[in-house]
Amino acid sequence: MAGYSVLDRILHRAALQALPIAELSFELDQKMVRSDPKDIVGDRHVFVAGLARAGTTILMRRFHATGEYCSLTYRDMPFVLAPNLWRKLANLSRRTIAAAERAHGDRILVDIDSPESLDEVFWRILDGDAYIGKSHLAPHEPDEETARKYVGYVNAILNARGREGARYLSKNNNNILRLATIRRLFPNALILVPFRDPLTHAGSLLRQQRNFVATQQDDRFAMAYMTWLVHHEFGLDHRPFRFDADGAARLAAHDPDRIDYWLELWCQTHAWLERNAPEGAIFVCYEDLCRSGEVWDRLAALAGIGDPGGAEESFSLSQAAHDTTANAALVGQANALYGRLVERARDSLR
Repeated sequence: MAGYSVLDRILHRAALQALPIAELSFELDQKMVRSDPKDIVGDRHVFVAGLARAGTTILMRRFHATGEYCSLTYRDMPFVLAPNLWRKLANLSRRTIAAAERAHGDRILVDIDSPESLDEVFWRILDGDAYIGKSHLAPHEPDEETARKYVGYVNAILNARGREGARYLSKNNNNILRLATIRRLFPNALILVPFRDPLTHAGSLLRQQRNFVATQQDDRFAMAYMTWLVHHEFGLDHRPFRFDADGAARLAAHDPDRIDYWLELWCQTHAWLERNAPEGAIFVCYEDLCRSGEVWDRLAALAGIGDPGGAEESFSLSQAAHDTTANAALVGQANALYGRLVERARDSLR
């Protein structure tokens, strides 16, 4: 956020915070699209969704590197609901920005053409009251009209790229709240749910919580920016997934600045996914993905990718030490769930 000029910040605030402007930009963009959304519903699109820090970004980037997919990128900001209109109106399409490490400090470099999870803005603008609470995000069942518009939105993104036969690629962690809808709208899509070893994963979430709290204390625009994109995974405006009242109470008993909070969130999120992932969804064990190239090859085959090679980025295991203060009973619960998910993931790739 530090590189954003005053004009950049005003434009982002207008495009992302002002609902009438966002809604108008969407409607105008839809009028520009001549292709029929019905023509894309049966394609083998890819939706990557999981708890933040599960390896969703690197997996999405590996798919994107094959050249067979279209995604929203930073070039579409801030009018992400109008990918066709914005590219015609702005010279942004000719702008270049040097690659830099993203705010997570995780050595992932991004530039203006890097794919990113920006389509959540659609759900916030058109149906935010249905799932965004003041202190949490809840499972989401969009109505038929909103669901129909989402198909039109995906079609508009593909239309803006102008690439014949390209498929849509989405990495959106909040989609775990509406995976059943994604499956219904795109019955042939490949839905991938990455997960990681719970202590490693919880430790990563805790580090990012501290990282973003520190950043947002110094720059409140950074917090507003994350809120507009519905990135509530961590930071001063952290809003966890809430699947039921009992789970919310258990989570509230923990401090977000301690490992047990994130372990509890890991357990609740993955227990929900274990019960509610739609038919055909593929769980992906990140540790297996790092240790065996066969996992990526199998995923590429399931996606119908002709040539899965050529990506510059590799999957790598975290070298961070585990937090030894974690509650033993909670660790045991998480490890048992992790074991079941590993078996499920391996079974689905056989």
